[in-house]
Amino acid sequence: MTDYRVPLAGVIGHPIGHSRSPKLHGHWLKTYGLAGHYIPMDVAPADLETVLRTLPKAGFVGANVTVPHKEAALKIADHASDRATVIGAANTLVFREDGSIHADNTDGYGFMENLRTGAPDWNAKDGPAVVFGAGGAARAVLQALSDAGVPEILLTNRTRARADHLKEEFGQRIRVVDWVQAGNVIENAELVVNTTSLGMQGQPELRVPLDGLQPGAVVTDLVYAPLKTRLLQTAEQAGCTAVDGLGMLLHQAVPGFERWFGMRPEVDADARAAALA
Repeated sequence: MTDYRVPLAGVIGHPIGHSRSPKLHGHWLKTYGLAGHYIPMDVAPADLETVLRTLPKAGFVGANVTVPHKEAALKIADHASDRATVIGAANTLVFREDGSIHADNTDGYGFMENLRTGAPDWNAKDGPAVVFGAGGAARAVLQALSDAGVPEILLTNRTRARADHLKEEFGQRIRVVDWVQAGNVIENAELVVNTTSLGMQGQPELRVPLDGLQPGAVVTDLVYAPLKTRLLQTAEQAGCTAVDGLGMLLHQAVPGFERWFGMRPEVDADARAAALA
């Protein structure tokens, strides 16, 4: 019997109107001439499990989940990848034919692919990395940097207790630094990563002193609105390689799209333009 169902996927958040994922996935579906739809879904936390259990019955093959649902989605899922389990959060769900939910986390993959594209000369083993923030995005970044072989990760967060908690989880390679000392530890960093929302449109600026940035270091900001944050502007002026956050969004979307729609999409200039449109 021929299956004429059109595969459906989408992104679940609360709120969700700001998400660029529908434009990106819509671009790929159109570019490759694939049947399918990808839609934004605003779901309140109290309704998340009900919605996730219902979507497979409505023809959905999977979904992305974003703030504030990543940790809850992992707990709801029936199966999880090792990396989602270690990170403690999921951003990519696959609905299996029996209705069960498989959770994965592709944020670390997206982060590393963005680094490799934007800073091809960076070598993880060359020296320490400084990471600002201790939220969900930081968890994925810490795991990715540890797996890549970064010798030391200096972690700093406005609330030190959250950073201390991540050190307990992610091990000896991480050294926690007080937020007031953040500007001092970037002097020896080969890589500086902002995983906080500071510097995002509508948020306060990242107030860490940046005069310690060394020429040749790589600086990346997970914020992509604006595309060139104050951190990245300062990094360029200091002779650093600046890598914007949009590429992480694009690359983390690749594995999910491939699983749902059956083709591995290209992250290229057209995909960037579509996400920014």
